[in-house]
Amino acid sequence: MNSSSPPPDYTDLVTLYGAPSQAGFGSAVFDEIIEPGTDLEPIVLQYYRHFVGKLWEQYGADAWMSTWKPVYVRPDGRQPDIVAELKAIAAPAAHYVPILLLDETDDHARAQQALAAVFDDPQMTDLRVYMIGDGAALFGLLLAGYRPNKMTILISLLD
Repeated sequence: MNSSSPPPDYTDLVTLYGAPSQAGFGSAVFDEIIEPGTDLEPIVLQYYRHFVGKLWEQYGADAWMSTWKPVYVRPDGRQPDIVAELKAIAAPAAHYVPILLLDETDDHARAQQALAAVFDDPQMTDLRVYMIGDGAALFGLLLAGYRPNKMTILISLLD
């Protein structure tokens, strides 16, 4: 993984949702320098597996990939509004998860501002939201967005 410390506009996001970790529970923010044109999905999967850590091997890839699916991709040309986009996710198994992500912190307004500062950046492209979990007790979301030469991933996995 080719990570670097988050730029200043990521400080609140990292403060609210956590620094990179292998906790396998809760949330964490990852930042990756990547070349333009890089396929993002293998990188996203790498970070998902990294975050889950030893639990990935304990329960097996089949369990962790059983819930893996894209539940939202920001259309080209859409006015970015990550909070509204998360609230509008209508996938039957994921509709309550974005609300948990937005409400995960004690300061909901600050959390929404931090999400917007990063994921509503006009340079942010290729925003994707994935459903994640172990197929049993743990469920969550993985947000991934690309802006020139940098990818940001927010993982939130709860029970």
